[in-house]
Amino acid sequence: MNMQTPLPVREIDDEARRLEFRNAMARLGAAVNIVTTDGGAGRAGFTASAVCSVTDSPPSLLVCLNRSASVYPTVSANQVLCVNVLESGHEELSRLFGGKTPQAERFEAADWSTLETGSPVLTDALISFDCRITTVTQAGTHDVMICEVDGIRVRDEGKALVYFDRSYHHI
Repeated sequence: MNMQTPLPVREIDDEARRLEFRNAMARLGAAVNIVTTDGGAGRAGFTASAVCSVTDSPPSLLVCLNRSASVYPTVSANQVLCVNVLESGHEELSRLFGGKTPQAERFEAADWSTLETGSPVLTDALISFDCRITTVTQAGTHDVMICEVDGIRVRDEGKALVYFDRSYHHI
């Protein structure tokens, strides 16, 4: 007979709370971004929705990155990044940068240029914010990075790609 030991009540409550939070956050719509870096530690990129503005003086963004992510050592060492805001035609690119595809293959799937920091700028992104990481704070499993904007590229047309209720939407 296979008998499983029940989890202590506290762990069940913590897991239920975590699941409830994740389900609630799925209902919070967010822009889809590809965050890229390039420098002495190499070139890397990942898909992120945990990005928001901080202030316009100096222009700054907040970017969250899980410390267990494969790109973490590269981003952390380079101390520069570019937040590329995706448009509605970028769903496949978002999936590519959000999966286990090798970094070189991710970058081969699109056209890139650079601005101030040398981080890859997606040529047809709606907006690209080229940044230096100025402050890092640890919060749970993630680093919360405050990034000062050194350069901006904006496209005048296109529809935004957002993630809401665990699927992509175009606005």
